[in-house]
Amino acid sequence: MPTSDRSRQLRKGVIELAILAVLDREECYSIEIIDRLDAFPALRATPGTVYPLLARLDKAGLVTTRWVEAAGGPPRKYYRLTLEGRASLTEGVVAWGALSGAMAEILREGKS
Repeated sequence: MPTSDRSRQLRKGVIELAILAVLDREECYSIEIIDRLDAFPALRATPGTVYPLLARLDKAGLVTTRWVEAAGGPPRKYYRLTLEGRASLTEGVVAWGALSGAMAEILREGKS
């Protein structure tokens, strides 16, 4: 995936929506979230990107956290969507649909 400035700017808001979508399926700890995003090359994100986003989502009340003891390792912080987080995801999905549909349409117009 190219790492141009344009690509970085486009990805900024999308990564947050992708994290909400991952957490909508199940509670995860941060490395699981990063691994799920890594399955989609365009959504790959480093811990330096994901951790601050998770902290911001927590502060905004969109996720809740809990610590779980891990066998053979340090405790893990798990994240789960709150009702507000689900509402934010729904709003984001609607906004993404409108935006991506409009972009697809305008890009098609440019090819005529």
